[in-house]
Amino acid sequence: MNIKLIAIGKTDNKSLQTLIDDYTKRLSFYIKFDLEIIPDIKNVKNLSESQQKEKEGELILAKLTPTDQLILLDENGKNFSSVGFSEELQKKMNSGIKTLVFVIGGPYGFSDTVYNKAQGKISLSLMTFSHQMVRLFFIEQLYRGFTILRNEPYHHQ
Repeated sequence: MNIKLIAIGKTDNKSLQTLIDDYTKRLSFYIKFDLEIIPDIKNVKNLSESQQKEKEGELILAKLTPTDQLILLDENGKNFSSVGFSEELQKKMNSGIKTLVFVIGGPYGFSDTVYNKAQGKISLSLMTFSHQMVRLFFIEQLYRGFTILRNEPYHHQ
């Protein structure tokens, strides 16, 4: 199985980007992982929230293939413990999915079209984090999940 994380807008904080790069490298020892960045939409001040979500949604959906399984990182998604998330990853791998795609949306979330295409939603927390920090937290949790599955000492119970 391959895992892809799609996010809107680049990370402009160099410290966060260094950590994202570190966990991305660590994760590569366990699974093929790609982080795809969709550039911020230009001239958003001329667009309504709904129009911005639609434009972002079109760009997100253009990155998918018909066999991808799409999971949205969404505040209303399912909550997992780290162990529970690792178990969910194992289920996905066992099910024969070729590519599992997670998406971090733009500042207003996702369009209805993207919600309708998704096969699931995950919430990282009830708290709100910047989109740039969510990338780091999610990639770290993927890494943690694989270390749990391999019974490595990174995660402590």
